[in-house]
Amino acid sequence: MYRQITTLSEFVLSEEKKIKNATGNFSLLINSLDNAGRIIASHVKRAGLVDILGPVGKKNIFADEVQKLDEFADLLIAETLRSSGLVHGFASEERESFEKIKNSHGDYVVFFDPLDGSSNIDVNMSIGTIFSIYKKSNNLLQKGISQVAAGFFLYGPSVIFIYCAGGKVNGFTLDPEIGSFVLTNPNIKIPLVGPTYTINESYYSRYPEYIRKYLSHIKERSAPLTQRYAAAMVADVYRILLKGGIFLYPEDRIQKEGKLRLLYEVNPMAYIINHAGGSSFSQGSNPLEMTPTSLHMRLPIVLGSKSQVAEFEKFYHNENYGH
Repeated sequence: MYRQITTLSEFVLSEEKKIKNATGNFSLLINSLDNAGRIIASHVKRAGLVDILGPVGKKNIFADEVQKLDEFADLLIAETLRSSGLVHGFASEERESFEKIKNSHGDYVVFFDPLDGSSNIDVNMSIGTIFSIYKKSNNLLQKGISQVAAGFFLYGPSVIFIYCAGGKVNGFTLDPEIGSFVLTNPNIKIPLVGPTYTINESYYSRYPEYIRKYLSHIKERSAPLTQRYAAAMVADVYRILLKGGIFLYPEDRIQKEGKLRLLYEVNPMAYIINHAGGSSFSQGSNPLEMTPTSLHMRLPIVLGSKSQVAEFEKFYHNENYGH
């Protein structure tokens, strides 16, 4: 039976037609990122066959071991953005500084994490790519609420693309028969409550007291939450988008500022979660309202189903403000 499908390209073009004075450049930029995501996905599927597994023998600016797929994805996306003619400049989690593209008249700035979940590469678990788009501005370090769009690719059993440009959050799945992403999850809305929580509980002894109290609470109540942890933010956030729940990557005794980067991970994911009807929280504030202090600023983050994030906030405020 014939079933009408909507490809990502068709969807983005139809959305841009609704915007007065749109030039089409934004659609072209999303299509460029779409191409890069599909190429990375094809290499992920063939990684064990083409000697692209394992470390390259160097560390990034955070002293993390750089994997071959990390480097491949970073170089590919960087060259895609350079050659597009649509971008003023970009910054990557793997690079120390912002790259302004010479002789470019592009209107956009892109921040990206080329391969989220790098520790999963050699054990064949889910990984992904995260990106965040802003309009060019005199101030490079803009608040997350200024994002024009954000999205992520999830390279799992299926290749998924989650995308939001200020309105609804939509999910696309790569159809290998036609080689295009097709709309499969329109207008994603996070359930108010979900059955799972996500945190690296091996750090339990390093967490502040209020985190430990919260974890005890959600495990000991009459309907305890079940832990799910994929060690890749893209996979954990995707599960929460569809099924609800709460994701936590808080501060701890060693990583006092948290581990996740505001521009490359926190802002795009908080933007997507919030537009899907969820909520995000970072030490008493909405992370999207924070002005970054550096390209690689780190931030503790909690996000997910609105009621569960609100419950977590009570533990934070009771610990830090006594109410």
